[in-house]
Amino acid sequence: MTEDRSARRPFHGAAGRRSRFRETSFFALMALCASFVSCEKPASGDRTEKQAAGVPTASRTDSTSPAQVLSKSGVEMVFLPAGEFTMGSDRGNSDEAPAHKVRLSGFLIDKFEVTQEMFAKVQLPNPSHWRESPRQPVERVRWRDAKQYCNERSLVEGLKPCYDEKTLDWECDFAASGYRLPTEAEWEFAARAGVDGAYDFGPPDKLRQHAWFAHNAGERTHPVGQKKPNRWGLHDLYGNVSEWCEDVYGPAYYKESPVVDPRGPPSPGKDVKRVLRGGSWKSSADMCRATVRRGEPSGNADACFSTDYCGFRCVRRVTGDELQQMSAAAKR
Repeated sequence: MTEDRSARRPFHGAAGRRSRFRETSFFALMALCASFVSCEKPASGDRTEKQAAGVPTASRTDSTSPAQVLSKSGVEMVFLPAGEFTMGSDRGNSDEAPAHKVRLSGFLIDKFEVTQEMFAKVQLPNPSHWRESPRQPVERVRWRDAKQYCNERSLVEGLKPCYDEKTLDWECDFAASGYRLPTEAEWEFAARAGVDGAYDFGPPDKLRQHAWFAHNAGERTHPVGQKKPNRWGLHDLYGNVSEWCEDVYGPAYYKESPVVDPRGPPSPGKDVKRVLRGGSWKSSADMCRATVRRGEPSGNADACFSTDYCGFRCVRRVTGDELQQMSAAAKR
């Protein structure tokens, strides 16, 4: 965990395998105009999952609306443009209050939770309890192991890693181009999908359609993407595994949280709890609400970390040029 990455030889071991990660046509859409009305028709009569979720296809990607794209290493992601939302709730648990306005910069977020096959592609050992399918989310993953995956995936794509592995808490460079864990605010923004409510899909009786949780999961995880996505095309935010965030957990943090791009309270240095968001296969419906917060020990010092409901997904910053390139890749 403290190995100096700069000392690695470029074409040996794991680093050599990374180099092999680096290295059609487009559908033509025609609009027919008549009587002042132009109507774009899809190539077939079936609506795609992206259209059903209300998320623009890559051909309509711009910097002002959510859109699905493809990373250089082939990971499906969703671009969420800069926006403002009301974070927290005055009707939930005490640490969810007060509800407050937050403004976020735009970012990319994984469409699915990180899976066991994604973990294996960067040569990290699979810590998971449930291993029936490589498409199941990786779990029993320590907070620092999740950050190591972010760094490895960044190196695979030729990006600057966000985390400094020489520091105690693997300090995050938010200006770096690589992958990192979402902040708590970014996670909730993505989960709410522009809706001010406990769930973006409406009443809790629809939760079974959107999440694996205590009432339907059979006490285990399931392959990602089997339930309906939210309005922005993101899967499993409400269930399957809970997800690590970057932030230190502070029960009263919302009372002092900055408005723009909040990143959580400073680390106390010991007995640190990190934020977990979203429900899991063992959660009640109430625990799956978009505003529910939990603080969990990171597991970094545990020789055996057995919490089999902890997973994660990645985010990263993106430039306009990168966004267009990723959009083009998604159309191939």
